Amino acid sequence: MKTSNPVLSRLGQAAERERTAGYGPYGPTGQAGYGQPGYGAPGYGQPYPTAQGYPAAPPAVQPMTIDDVVVKTVTLLGITGISAIAAWNLIPLDLTVGAWIGAAMVGLVLGMVISFMRIANPALVLTYAVVEGVFVGMVSKAYQDIFGFEGIVLQAVVATFGVFFLMAALYRARVIRASAKFQRIMIATIGGLFMVMLINFVLALFGINTGLRDNGPLGYIFSLVCIVVAALSFILNFNEIEEGVRLGLPRKYSWTAAFGILVGLVWLYIEILRLLSYLQGDD
Repeated sequence: MKTSNPVLSRLGQAAERERTAGYGPYGPTGQAGYGQPGYGAPGYGQPYPTAQGYPAAPPAVQPMTIDDVVVKTVTLLGITGISAIAAWNLIPLDLTVGAWIGAAMVGLVLGMVISFMRIANPALVLTYAVVEGVFVGMVSKAYQDIFGFEGIVLQAVVATFGVFFLMAALYRARVIRASAKFQRIMIATIGGLFMVMLINFVLALFGINTGLRDNGPLGYIFSLVCIVVAALSFILNFNEIEEGVRLGLPRKYSWTAAFGILVGLVWLYIEILRLLSYLQGDD
């Protein structure tokens, strides 16, 4: 099993070892079978006897499928949406900005833990979806109710999913391929953008305005770059899912794949929301 992603390759090899664990001789005749010595009927190393008396294979590791990823992605989006609506309606307007910043910080920490430790933990991923829902709900409420951009949330949601399905179609048609070079460029670009945004945020805390997030030429360009990169990041997600299915990764990793799509959708939504605010601000 070969893949350009070394992490997926290691996970695939681990899954292969897990699937083949437990195979070995089960009887004194040296016949090939399943199981570990010392279990089951006398003279057999078979821990899973059958009614017919024949040895049965140990339970196999269930591999992830495209359907698993789709179901879990829809689940995470549903939880994020419900959390966003609840936060919008329950958190007072004067606490919107504080809740926005708090949810952003917690979401950042959770996202980094899941991403860098490659944790396929449903509870952690679901918690991330709830926190991101609060973040999205507060950002949306701020733009519509505080900044006064009427209808901007619905426009951003429609545009976000429109871009997502467009990228899915382009990937399926192999118009855009996730080659090894493409993956390296994308990872470096996303990391660079993250550092630029982090530095810009820190400078803003000290009253230094770089213009990256202003309604001006530099702000327009930076937002467009972020939108393009966020859209292209879905190609990495689709390729990771395809490779994970091909390598037979355990079903639990479909949560990690769904998490990656959720991260991209939230990032794309925020950037589109910001760009739309620039456009409405020019009216």
